Amino acid sequence: MEQHEKSEYVDWNSEVPVIKYKALEDTGCVSHGFSTRLGGVSQGIYRSMNLSYTRGDVKEHVDENFRRFCSEIHMDWRKIVSTDQTHTSNVRVVTEKDAGHGIVKPKSYFDVDGQVTNVPGLPLVTYHADCVPLFFVDPVKKAIGLSHSGWKGTAARIGANTVRAMVENYGSDPKDIIGVIGPSICQSCYEVSHDVAKAFQAEFRVTDKLIYEKANHKYQLNLWEANYQVMIDAGMVPEHITVTNWCTGCHPDLLWSHRKTGGDRGSLAAFLCLK
Repeated sequence: MEQHEKSEYVDWNSEVPVIKYKALEDTGCVSHGFSTRLGGVSQGIYRSMNLSYTRGDVKEHVDENFRRFCSEIHMDWRKIVSTDQTHTSNVRVVTEKDAGHGIVKPKSYFDVDGQVTNVPGLPLVTYHADCVPLFFVDPVKKAIGLSHSGWKGTAARIGANTVRAMVENYGSDPKDIIGVIGPSICQSCYEVSHDVAKAFQAEFRVTDKLIYEKANHKYQLNLWEANYQVMIDAGMVPEHITVTNWCTGCHPDLLWSHRKTGGDRGSLAAFLCLK
């Protein structure tokens, strides 16, 4: 395992590798993890740790992958509450009655890319293969949030909506919230068209760190920087925000990337649960 004092690390000695964050562990009130492609039982284009039921994989294989991964991070996979991701900025409050939605029983909600809860033992899960996972933990009010932030969700500031949901429902102070911008596509790998660039130029503080134009009139967009700006603008403080070093495009052997595979892929997942 990489040295624990690092902010982001992987236990390579485990049969099921998990990407973790020291800032979240240090709160003492959550279990969490982000998956890799390794440690599962799926076959073919899904080999081996695929955590999606919607991409054509065998259900029994995905079930086993969830069992293995959740065992590694000490969560009950049968209680997972899944998002219904459609690249919105919608955030939903999760309660005890939602346990198992999207895993062992059908979801009763639609168009949800973010979730918040204050219920212990109820794992929140989002799904990824280039888009950004956003983790939020309030160790004071004992509340959490987890969101899926692609370019549309980032432009619509789903991260700020997640913070707002925690403030409105649990009385959180944004300055207390610990945030992580998790594994996803980096600026060097993320070329976008003029219409996407225009949306970000209108919404964010523009520097080359956020977006720059190339000779081919395409742009390189930094979703990590954009989501960092979103968190700061929502009232969070810089010292409470961790930004990933893992790019899905740079590490296709370890992480699923929709762009690198042309869509023939499995799915990564982010997990967050109050102890």
